[in-house]
Amino acid sequence: MRVKGQHKLKAHRSPWRRRMDLTRHRAGRLDPTVQGLLWSVAAGLCFVLLNTMTRYLTTQVPPLQSQFLRYLGGVIVLLPLVLRSGMAAWMPQNIRGQFVRGLVHATGLGIWFTAIPHISLSDTTAMGFTTPIFIMLGAWLFLREPMHWERWLAAGIGFAGVLIVVGPNLSGQGGWWNLVMLASAPMFAASFLISKALTRYESAGVIVLWQSITVTVLSLPLALLNWQPVTAAQWAGYLLCGVLGSGAHYLLMRSYVVADISATQSVKFLDLLWAALMGWLVFADMPTSHSLIGGVIIAGATLWIARREARRGS
Repeated sequence: MRVKGQHKLKAHRSPWRRRMDLTRHRAGRLDPTVQGLLWSVAAGLCFVLLNTMTRYLTTQVPPLQSQFLRYLGGVIVLLPLVLRSGMAAWMPQNIRGQFVRGLVHATGLGIWFTAIPHISLSDTTAMGFTTPIFIMLGAWLFLREPMHWERWLAAGIGFAGVLIVVGPNLSGQGGWWNLVMLASAPMFAASFLISKALTRYESAGVIVLWQSITVTVLSLPLALLNWQPVTAAQWAGYLLCGVLGSGAHYLLMRSYVVADISATQSVKFLDLLWAALMGWLVFADMPTSHSLIGGVIIAGATLWIARREARRGS
């Protein structure tokens, strides 16, 4: 009777649900490193959409207030999930670690939000690609993750592509802001390394929720120093940022759960292609020739390391 009932339930599943279950089953059979790369690609797409909306809002709202509202939006959109299952289910095992991570991440965000109104979206994304270099070094030094020569080579080639993109801008009027943006990279790397350590005993959902809570709390004092009224449309934008940001960080945490953090970093170089496209569509930022050349180099390095990692796991 039980088997018959199970077949009956399966028969009543919608076609959309059956396709989702089949996709989940096939994805679960992939090599863990390949799964991590796919989670990271999806996270990158969400981050580029988030950065697009954030840059637009930060031209209207002071940077530190914008940082606070972006993470407050994350808390608001996650609140229904917390209320449904109860706060006890979302309490971390290491609340001190969550606040340490929140402090580090909030510091990096303060630098990032200050610079983003002054830099194009593609250059902002390219600057962020220095973060994987710091992550790989930190994972090797502190988490004792293996660094295969392919990962070093892919990171080096990808970083060379980034230099092709941002190098000509460092001598222009925006050079100072490029350097400010670069200063956020080691802070974000430290934050992500702490996240990787937390995934050993915390779920991805708990880490994402407490990142939103801690960054919101820690950002509030500085946001109040230069507060300005927020319109309904801007509130809607920050709620959308909350959805995109929470989704992106959740996808990123899933990649950290199934694969070495250093193995997933080369895929982040693909974000430059998405950022160049969104910058052109939304802000009319035309990609330059060095952006296109650097993007091709970055994409080539990404595809190469993805194939190498898949062969290594097979």
